[in-house]
Amino acid sequence: MKKQTRILPQLLLAILSMMATPVVMAWTDKPVKMIVPAPPGGTMDVVARILAEQISADIGQPVIIDNKPGAGGGIAVHALMAAPADGQTIMVTASNVLTEIPLVMKAGFDPLKDVKPVASVTRSTMVLVGSPSVPAQDLKGLIAYVKANPGKLSFASYSTGTSSQYAGMIFNQKAGLDLQHVPFPGSPPALVQVMAGQIPVMFDGIATSLPQIKGGKLKIFGVASKTRLAQLPDVPTMAEQGFPDIDFNNWVGTVVASGVPAAMVDKINAATLKAASAPKVKERLAAVGFEPDTSLTAGQLAQSVKAEYDRNAAIVKTFNIKLNQ
Repeated sequence: MKKQTRILPQLLLAILSMMATPVVMAWTDKPVKMIVPAPPGGTMDVVARILAEQISADIGQPVIIDNKPGAGGGIAVHALMAAPADGQTIMVTASNVLTEIPLVMKAGFDPLKDVKPVASVTRSTMVLVGSPSVPAQDLKGLIAYVKANPGKLSFASYSTGTSSQYAGMIFNQKAGLDLQHVPFPGSPPALVQVMAGQIPVMFDGIATSLPQIKGGKLKIFGVASKTRLAQLPDVPTMAEQGFPDIDFNNWVGTVVASGVPAAMVDKINAATLKAASAPKVKERLAAVGFEPDTSLTAGQLAQSVKAEYDRNAAIVKTFNIKLNQ
């Protein structure tokens, strides 16, 4: 009987400890603001909303989406930096916002010092899409069409200084074309113009273009990566069609301002990865064209940002991409 008496308090302490652990380890007991450097419906917004719903369910707190498009993501990054460094404000972004924009615009932030990558959720591949009114049926035909209309055609991008512009500029130079660049504040408004035939082509993220491709509202001329997409297995890559330099494949995930303490970064990392690993999240991401990818640690993401930044700096120099071009 005495033995049982000794065991009971120990069991009670163990149970109480287990009950307390989630509270101690919880990221937050307050609503979270999730900044998105894109308009509603944009590539990053799609990921953010899927992720926010799951994180909210996991932590038992609202996750409020705050769309801040413009300046190639610079407006959103500044909002992130201006928020208290307490982990209550995070950003869901594609890596190109950190590795491309500051090279061609006066972004006002240092992507290698002012922002900390936390966790990747997925990868986004770009595709070259066009208006249904474009008479070409493949990339070769598209090039011939543009060359037959010198000085008359343009390409859209979802912002100056993004991979959407970079890919278009590289395509222009490598194919010997004279497409004029027309930037927009995000994918949705750019795609509206492309689908309406006002602008013939653009390089866009697969997540925002895939529904329109499947719906017959966009033509597709190539995949801007080294490998074909599972969702579009019959569409050749740009590399297969003679343009190996057009390879843009960015991770999309969570980042915080550099002032957020390491312990808090670890908690946000754990919450992000838990949400991203949920079967429902994986299914929803795959359904809209994303390849789930949570393989990189926060340290590896930081290294990838530096590598991407250096690579893109070389692109800017090689192809003479200018501020606000």
